Amino acid sequence: MAFNSNFDVDAVMGVLGKIGEQFEDGALEDEALRIATVALLYVRENGKLEDYREYFRKFFIPATESVVVARSFATPEDADAWLAQGLGQEGDLIRVAGKGFRIIPRRKGGGLMFLRTPLPEEMGP
Repeated sequence: MAFNSNFDVDAVMGVLGKIGEQFEDGALEDEALRIATVALLYVRENGKLEDYREYFRKFFIPATESVVVARSFATPEDADAWLAQGLGQEGDLIRVAGKGFRIIPRRKGGGLMFLRTPLPEEMGP
């Protein structure tokens, strides 16, 4: 099941309010819905909504689906040229000819290099 981390806060609070109307004031369900609504309002009013959206996304998306490939290259030569230009950043995950690589610091001599790091789709089911 897919979850929308870009949900409309006002729409969610409206739905929670409608559900809450089904319960008596003070009922456990009513209290839980009020707490959830006020928590969401608090997050938004304190400028933390984007942080919450990221947390929400990570919470519901399996780790293998949240892997982000920074760049893709058709050949190793293309990837090497890109890295030599200083465009890669340590920690970036890239795809070269369908295979994953992480950019890491070179042990000797400074600079960056590629470390073979299989992508989720390479791992099989």
